[in-house]
Amino acid sequence: MDETRVAVVIEDEEDIRSLLSAVLAQAGFDVHGAANGQDGLELVLEHQPLVTTLDVNMPGMDGFETAKRIRAVSPTYIVMLSARTEEIDALQGLEAGADDYVAKPFRPRELRARIDAMLRRPRHNVAAAPVMADPSGPISAAWLEHQGLRLNPEMRIVTIDGDDLELTRSEFDILADLLAAGRRVRGKSDLALMLRGEQFTGVEFVSDSDARAIEVHVANLRRKLGESPTNPRWIETVRGVGYRLTAP
Repeated sequence: MDETRVAVVIEDEEDIRSLLSAVLAQAGFDVHGAANGQDGLELVLEHQPLVTTLDVNMPGMDGFETAKRIRAVSPTYIVMLSARTEEIDALQGLEAGADDYVAKPFRPRELRARIDAMLRRPRHNVAAAPVMADPSGPISAAWLEHQGLRLNPEMRIVTIDGDDLELTRSEFDILADLLAAGRRVRGKSDLALMLRGEQFTGVEFVSDSDARAIEVHVANLRRKLGESPTNPRWIETVRGVGYRLTAP
């Protein structure tokens, strides 16, 4: 990962852009900065960064639209930053493809910790997809399967009835976790901590926003799977608790 430790900072306020650049540089990144979404998108295309920080309120193309366009062309980790702290804004950022949403003003140490937690999660390397094993072949120990849905955690591949399925990093990780758990219920707190690279021990804090973010990810996952939450083929809701696989 060292040879690809590049970061892009997209922020229209110069002082905040400088602060973010300094924080990332101290973490060992080669940092490139842009003052607007279009220039930032071009930097992402040019440098293919490991991490991209993105302001929500920018002139012209805002952060939500920029995130969607970045996500369409790059697997970079996206951290959205905004002074807008309403829950709906955070959820909109996650739906646009962000991996995390941080409120301004932020503490540099906390931002670094959150980025470090993201880096502990495997990346979805889009370029690696063509070397996938034949999904119609025998199931190896690396594949998880449930009713025509197959997932390979190491290769970061998902197929439904033999057809490839494109998921965001968070959607993939949630689906992999549920497939590995089988009929055991995975709580929203468990899934939120998993996305943060942590395990539940009983002392961690998981906010309502974190739990709501899991609901958004699962809703987006179901939409891409093409299933109804009221008549699911793969993932069923355990009301008030979380999710598990449907019965075989």
